Amino acid sequence: MKRKNIFFANAAFFIVSAAILVFLLRAPEETTSSLPVNENHRRFFSMESKKEAEKHCGECHAPGMTTPLPQDHPPKYRCLFCHKRNME
Repeated sequence: MKRKNIFFANAAFFIVSAAILVFLLRAPEETTSSLPVNENHRRFFSMESKKEAEKHCGECHAPGMTTPLPQDHPPKYRCLFCHKRNME
């Protein structure tokens, strides 16, 4: 009886693991652009806190500034939640 329970537990673990793997492999490709590595954004890469860095995004990306965000852009106060700081 105990061997049968262990077999079913192992089989269930294998099936759940395989289902998670298939789910992750079928996930869509990341479409959100990374934070640009240029002179305008360079200072944000050295800031340790994302929240501290996000305080400065409005200097260029607020309405009426040099590069305003489109109207359909998601919440404007969590920039680095989507736009990652990848050093290339």
